Amino acid sequence: MLIGIVSDTHDDLAAVETAVSLFEREGVDAVVHCGDFVAPFSATPFDADFDFHAVRGNNDGEWAVESTVDSFGTYHGEAAALSFDGADVAVTHGTSDLVVDALVGCGDYDYVFHGHTHAHGVEARGETVRVNPGGLPIPVEGADDTFRVATLETAESGADAVTHHVLDE
Repeated sequence: MLIGIVSDTHDDLAAVETAVSLFEREGVDAVVHCGDFVAPFSATPFDADFDFHAVRGNNDGEWAVESTVDSFGTYHGEAAALSFDGADVAVTHGTSDLVVDALVGCGDYDYVFHGHTHAHGVEARGETVRVNPGGLPIPVEGADDTFRVATLETAESGADAVTHHVLDE
């Protein structure tokens, strides 16, 4: 099963449409958004030919984001525990490093997805792999200089199952 992972799209409709196009070309079965849509209009392009899951980010101030996502996918609130083809996944925005570290460290999940930092990364700790797909470029030290998303192939295991993609808007 191929999973698309995206975060921190911050109302950039061109970036969202680019991500959705990549996910459609790759033939993903599901997409997980790790938060920070910001407004409902930037969630609607994810109404595509894949299952869609999202959690709330610290910039998702418009509560209509929840009802918009729920009209075509599943909005999980602050965090989600999902299972894809036998892979257990925790999803949170990542505003709290303590929460991300606890989810990774507890050993209950194969993968922990989060965003918030706008810096892509994959880290294997024990049997759990932390995945940050990246996000839109922002002028903060450590953030990516281009928009990135990730895919996860559940038929593989560990950090090697994750591929990061640089997207040109």
